[in-house]
Amino acid sequence: MKANSDALLLRIFVGESDKVKHVPLYEIIVREAREAGLAGATAWRGVLAYGPTSRIKTAKLLDLSPDMPMIIEIADQEDAVNAFLPRVNELFEQSNGGGLVTVEKVRIIQYRHKKE
Repeated sequence: MKANSDALLLRIFVGESDKVKHVPLYEIIVREAREAGLAGATAWRGVLAYGPTSRIKTAKLLDLSPDMPMIIEIADQEDAVNAFLPRVNELFEQSNGGGLVTVEKVRIIQYRHKKE
């Protein structure tokens, strides 16, 4: 991926308790993105959310939900992201969980490795 180029941002929302063969879905998606050669992936844990059920999930100690949202973000060139989408769909099917997948156009401003 080159700096100052157009790309796509793939954003995947899943539940923290969604699993495929006892492994968290968000972890599998990040690992599979790496295996697919995508530029990078980050998983974020949400602290307050609601979805189709309109039930509020929170990370507050007294209201702690056992299934907080996990957001996985992956930015890469359009062809690489589009090639990965069928795998995301397969993983959703295997997990038997719910979620949301979005794609948006982004502009890469900087992408470089740490100097050692």
